Parts: sequence; C-alpha cells; structure tokens
Amino acid sequence: MAEKVRIMLVEDHQVVRQGLEALLSTTDDLEVVGSVGDGLQAMELFRSLKPDITLIDLQLPKQGGAETIRKIRAEFPQARFIVLTTFDGDEDIYRALQAGARAYLLKGMPLDELITTIHTVHSGKLHIPAPVAEKLAERLSGQELTARELHVLERIVAGRANKEISADLSISEATVKTHINSLLGKLGVTDRTQAATIAIQRGLVSHR
Repeated sequence: MAEKVRIMLVEDHQVVRQGLEALLSTTDDLEVVGSVGDGLQAMELFRSLKPDITLIDLQLPKQGGAETIRKIRAEFPQARFIVLTTFDGDEDIYRALQAGARAYLLKGMPLDELITTIHTVHSGKLHIPAPVAEKLAERLSGQELTARELHVLERIVAGRANKEISADLSISEATVKTHINSLLGKLGVTDRTQAATIAIQRGLVSHR
C-alpha cells in the first residue's frame, strides 16, 4: 500500500481546523499529522513534523500566512504549501505565490477539489484555479504602488486626513497630495473612498 500523504493544517479558526481534519481523515491516502492556529507555531511544528503538504490560511495571528510560507521555505526549500483562504484579492494571491505557495484555493470549494489539489501539489505540480489565475494576471498587469504610496493608502483606509498623514509620515501636506494623486491614478479611481474600497478588495491593505 502506498504511503499516506502527511498533511499539516495552519488555520486560526478551531472549528474550521477540526472540520478539515475530519474531512481529510475520511480519505484513505491522506493523514493529518498536526494542526496549529498561528504562524509562529506553524514554523515550530513544521520543523518537528516535516509534513509533505501544509494547508495554510493567509490571515493568521502573530505572523501572516505569506510570511510563514516564505520563512519555512527559506529553511526547507522543498516544503509544499496550499493556501486555503477566504481572501481572493489579487495582492493576496500574488504575495502567497511569490512566497512559494504551490496552490491557492478559496474556502468553500468542494472536498474532491481539495483532495485533487493535494495530490497535484504532492506530485510536484502547481494548481491555480482559473478565477485565481485571472486575478493574478490583473495584478501583474497593473501598476505597482511604491512603498510610500502604500503607507499613504494604509492611512486613507484608516480614515486619516491629509494633515494627519503628513504628521504620521513626516512629509509635507503637498507631498501627501502628490502621493494620493499618483495612487488614485494607479488604482484607476477618482477619490479616497474608492481608493480605500479597492485597497481592501485587492488585499493591498490588511483590514481585519
């Protein structure tokens, strides 16, 4: 009999984690060998278990999913990750795949798709569903915001006025306005409210 695929779960919602564990344990050739609820614990558990596949959420306490993937893969380049998340913003997808995820699935997909994806990734292949690939293509074709523009955008999402952004970043109000005009153009919107909405939808700014 073939060896079981050893799986580690990284998911901060205990009910979701237990549900996944129960579902995957009904499949003969898969075995959940461990599960944790945050990114830092995931790194420790990975070192001791060295699972074949890690299913990981992006929004995790203590350390985000993309950063956790990147750090584990720096130590274990052969580590294989499948992102399982509710977040489908193009920036979320881009960060996860850039960190080294081999597949990106949205929660709510059928169990057979999850099982097929696990086997696909275990065999060394990538699995990017069509809707996710489209979002990624949008991200790659768009203009990238500078680090400073992202800092300004984060404060717009937080509801800060230009004067407050100026004080936060130690730059003049005129410079703040320049950055805002630039990021509005890159995002293809005309005002701050639209910019904030797009920033959250695309995952440019985490908003929890």
